Amino acid sequence: MLLAIDTSAGTSVAVVDREAGILVELTELDTRRHAEVIGTLIDRALHEAGVGARELTAVAVGMGPGPFTGLRVGIAAARVFALGAGLPVLPGVSHDAIAYGQPDPVLVITDARRREVYWSRYAGSDDAGLPVRAAGPGLIAPELLDTVTGSAPIRRLEPEGVSAGALGLVAEHLSAHRRAFASDAALYLRSPDVTPSAGPKRVTG
Repeated sequence: MLLAIDTSAGTSVAVVDREAGILVELTELDTRRHAEVIGTLIDRALHEAGVGARELTAVAVGMGPGPFTGLRVGIAAARVFALGAGLPVLPGVSHDAIAYGQPDPVLVITDARRREVYWSRYAGSDDAGLPVRAAGPGLIAPELLDTVTGSAPIRRLEPEGVSAGALGLVAEHLSAHRRAFASDAALYLRSPDVTPSAGPKRVTG
């Protein structure tokens, strides 16, 4: 049984069981309230599922792609919860959760702000029901999306948020079939707005 967290778009928290599926999923789509709601959503999800931390086997977390500020809230929350509960962290690509359950090729698109979008192209699902990512994740202007889809028509999925429940199910399937998880490095795909200066600031008298 997993606690799953994704803040790559809105804030989504779920409790997922491999056999029973998504037990509880709570979502806040406001992309400016990640830090305000993440703790409450985790507490509510566990309470509504009737699950204690000791009953969990891991914490699944979406590593993006997503904007820096929001994405790091979910990753930090997942890591802190897992550390306190003595659980492993299972990193996943957030777009995989959107493509989960899609047997045919799809292009997943999420808002990257600044007149850009994140994209990932999927070839469908494999024999285990896991999404097969053919290209991406990447960052591009919406008007250039045709350059990453190839010549064949492809259905586009543009959800407002990412389901932590679907992310948790992907993690459960990866674990069951002994597949590799994503890297534990966040997929920001864009440099942060603020960077450290190259050297110490010169002081003049």
